[in-house]
Amino acid sequence: MAKKTAGHSSGLVTRYDDLLKRLPTCLRDRVMQDVMLAPLTTLRVGGPADIFLPVGTAEELAEAVCAIRATGVPWFVLGGGSNVCVSDRGFRGAILLNRCTNLSLGELTTTGTGVGLMQLFLKAACAGLGGLEFAVGIPGTLGGALVSNAGAYRRSIAPLVESLEVVENGAVRSVSPAWMEFGYRDSRLRRCPETDACILSVTLRLTSRPPQEIFQEAREYQRNRIHRQPWQASAGSFFKNVYDEELAQRLPGLPQELREAGVVPAGYLSAACGCKGLGCGGAQVSPRHGNFIVNRGGATAQDIRTLAETVKERVRNAYGVVLEEEVLYVGEW
Repeated sequence: MAKKTAGHSSGLVTRYDDLLKRLPTCLRDRVMQDVMLAPLTTLRVGGPADIFLPVGTAEELAEAVCAIRATGVPWFVLGGGSNVCVSDRGFRGAILLNRCTNLSLGELTTTGTGVGLMQLFLKAACAGLGGLEFAVGIPGTLGGALVSNAGAYRRSIAPLVESLEVVENGAVRSVSPAWMEFGYRDSRLRRCPETDACILSVTLRLTSRPPQEIFQEAREYQRNRIHRQPWQASAGSFFKNVYDEELAQRLPGLPQELREAGVVPAGYLSAACGCKGLGCGGAQVSPRHGNFIVNRGGATAQDIRTLAETVKERVRNAYGVVLEEEVLYVGEW
């Protein structure tokens, strides 16, 4: 780790050496350098991480976070890579790959945050535990879902959260859902990426329900996704929907239920501005859905971000609305 990679400051390299000394041997032996992140993201873009460390348990994740915090090395927890756009330059710091998948099923289900959201739904459904039906087809891990309060069909993960185990300021403790300060596709961890806090595990309150009913509801959601969403590499919905009652009332063709709720889908605004099919390099706004930016082959992260800015500019000029990314930009831009 003492070798100095081009572009790394000597101070950062010194902190990397300090980090290695602070990690327990079982974690130190897993540390890798200059790992390309593109294969680990659903957009298939992103340069190298200076330090890359996979962790498999909540205890390992807590140890890694505490060691990093003590050294001041920048860090980011990567799960399924489905809601991020990693810079072509990569990440100057440590990427922790969260593979914490311990699971205890019940009406109070406790699980590590590295479990795949779809995997969690399937295991819960087979056990006759409902509540996660909306999550069918949503890629990524539970940890990422919590940070961005992921959801669909006007449901989200937040109402299911009973409690969380977090590491903060070097200490592990249990906190209530209020600690997360959940909002629409938002939480305190998303708003303040500089925080040194990290979710280790979560307890969800699920509901006993016949498995056939769970799967029937989920199938309806899945059919809708297959019909509307693109198959190419993407980060999922790129922009958050807009909550604006006045705008919802004056837009032609908006479904009545959305009009009454004051919700304007970002995909509607994008499509209305002629953005479907719009391209930049290897990136394209999907012709099937105006809120999906896809990698049609060979796209760079900069292609994707430039295209996103174009969509935002068109929507702002047409409707006076500033779209906010649901996708997180990660790394050195």
